[in-house]
Amino acid sequence: MKLIISNISGIPIYEQIKQQVKSAIMSGDLQADETLPSLRTLAKELKISVLTVTRAYTELEQEGFVKNIQGRGCFVLGQGSELLREQLICKIENNLSEAISAARVANLSEEELHHLLSILMEEKTDE
Repeated sequence: MKLIISNISGIPIYEQIKQQVKSAIMSGDLQADETLPSLRTLAKELKISVLTVTRAYTELEQEGFVKNIQGRGCFVLGQGSELLREQLICKIENNLSEAISAARVANLSEEELHHLLSILMEEKTDE
């Protein structure tokens, strides 16, 4: 897992770590039961405080993306995690809202939009 941290983004470093790990989990780049780098390893790699990494991992656990097991490490939770599922549904809702707005601008009817969604879902099933 490659994390990129920016000191000039205005986003706290722990939040950058959290967002990138969440993104990797939601995209499938990080799989269920995969181990995240240890707190010390990641802190050393990124040249940041162990406390910063701890905060990111703790918040990821509170949001249901990972499970921290004392003495063993931090593990990615599966897609079955209720909180992760809720995050994915929220992402879908946002993307569909954007699609609906674009469809209105393009004067697509509801039927045309449904048809387009059906076609796209079929294509994804065939992959």
